[in-house]
Amino acid sequence: MNPEQPASSESGQVDQSPALIGNPSFSLSEKKLAGSDNCLNCGTALKGPFCYFCGQPDRNFMRFFPVLLRDLMEDLLDLDSRFMRTMKPLLFKPGRLTRDYMQGRRFRYAPPMRLYIFSSIVFFLLAALLSTDSISINSSADETGFNVIVDEPVAEQQSVEEAMNSLPSEVREQVDVDEILSDESDTKVITGGFEIDDIQFNDEPWDRETNPVDIKWLPAWLNDRINNEIEESPHKAEQINENPNLIIDKVFDILPATMFILLPVVALIFKFWYLFAKRYYIEHLIFSLHNHAFLFVSLTLILLANVSETLFTRYGYAGAETAMIWVIAIIGSWIPLYMLISLRVVYRQNWFMTMAKFAVIGLSYLTLLGLVTTGVALASFVLL
Repeated sequence: MNPEQPASSESGQVDQSPALIGNPSFSLSEKKLAGSDNCLNCGTALKGPFCYFCGQPDRNFMRFFPVLLRDLMEDLLDLDSRFMRTMKPLLFKPGRLTRDYMQGRRFRYAPPMRLYIFSSIVFFLLAALLSTDSISINSSADETGFNVIVDEPVAEQQSVEEAMNSLPSEVREQVDVDEILSDESDTKVITGGFEIDDIQFNDEPWDRETNPVDIKWLPAWLNDRINNEIEESPHKAEQINENPNLIIDKVFDILPATMFILLPVVALIFKFWYLFAKRYYIEHLIFSLHNHAFLFVSLTLILLANVSETLFTRYGYAGAETAMIWVIAIIGSWIPLYMLISLRVVYRQNWFMTMAKFAVIGLSYLTLLGLVTTGVALASFVLL
């Protein structure tokens, strides 16, 4: 028999079954397969780990629960394969992830929506945890000796005293504790806040009875809501002054959902400025998801580097502190450069047009982000 001829069956017909080739890392591992000859859902003969007729995977769920739970977490986060393969192009190859996805190379990467949700959750969770620190005291050496920095000017004197007592004895000897405590107590008299008389409407002080807010083109219930908020605003301002974490927690309750809602609007901005690029809206949305995921991952790394810098400074590791400063500077410089290159890679226009559109899209996005931030701050105050 000629080895170059295809193998045939006893009836003389050539075997037409497709060859099972490809990268095995893109399929199911053998330990997860049920080993069925036919699809358990529709009965179609199987040629691989997935049914080509209905798409059901030939997976075995009759296993110990801890193993099944581990597989569930792997499928949810894809940390074992697809998620990790996604990180390299996401962070270091601007636009590559979006271009591959649009060209059909999708299964090797984490889905854009899952990538965005995971990165945003990690960032907002970390930012919320770090923002709740009420006082942070760092000791650092310079030309004049040691400095103590109190991040919150209205910190309680007892907390400051405890922090001062926790400093090493050689550092404490070079610090004028009485002067620092005196300066801190002086700052406590600055309480902030405002009064109802500070609010003006129609060039006169606001009054619920004699001079309420009454905007003609707004419905009556909305005017009543505005007046209620104005009436309660001094009390809310006093609460925020006593505990700033109230407004911070409310902001982080609203901001993640707001950023998610903002995504379709950002995609519309790309659609407008690339109106003649003959691309569907979904392509701009995928690009927006990938770039926002990159932004959240980068900001998360900056937050972690900032925390590390603070710790290295506190314990006197000058070399590591300098390294963290460089990491923050490099990531901060890479973010706008990444956005520019990603526009060039995905939309494939010349550098002049790319830079011009990068400028106008960036200005549009920053304007929109400013409006959204203001809206979130106002909404947080109203919902307090």
